[in-house]
Amino acid sequence: MSFVNPVNKSYCLEQICESNYQKLLQLMPDLLTLKETAIGLAHHNTTLHITVIESTPYTMTVELSHCFNKNLDEFLEPAVKIRLYLDAQLAEVLSDHARASVAQVFKNPGLSKEIMNYKWRLNYFLQKWLDHCLKKDYQFSKTVDCVALS
Repeated sequence: MSFVNPVNKSYCLEQICESNYQKLLQLMPDLLTLKETAIGLAHHNTTLHITVIESTPYTMTVELSHCFNKNLDEFLEPAVKIRLYLDAQLAEVLSDHARASVAQVFKNPGLSKEIMNYKWRLNYFLQKWLDHCLKKDYQFSKTVDCVALS
């Protein structure tokens, strides 16, 4: 897979974060009123889970993941933690199941180029995953069950 490396990465990152916010709302129109967990089902596909981690007047932090097993403690990947900035209408990936948060990885804030590249990869992945999920036509309901629709 080729690596996308835009020239003006900071501008492109902002555009992806705006796009990801809109795509999350397309995927789950009731996302902003969600209090706990919602399950997304699509025919012949693994279930999607959205769990609210934190909610404040201006931000909301959620985790989006696939469920590959009926046991909620197993196979929840990619487990992407996303912060939604409600006033700016941006969605930024904080971490995923394989990569830690920027603050954990980069202790030196002077590494701005590396930090930007890291954020770019996280958010670009979310953009592609959301595109995939939107094509599958997931339908969400507010529940805590992990069921596969066959």
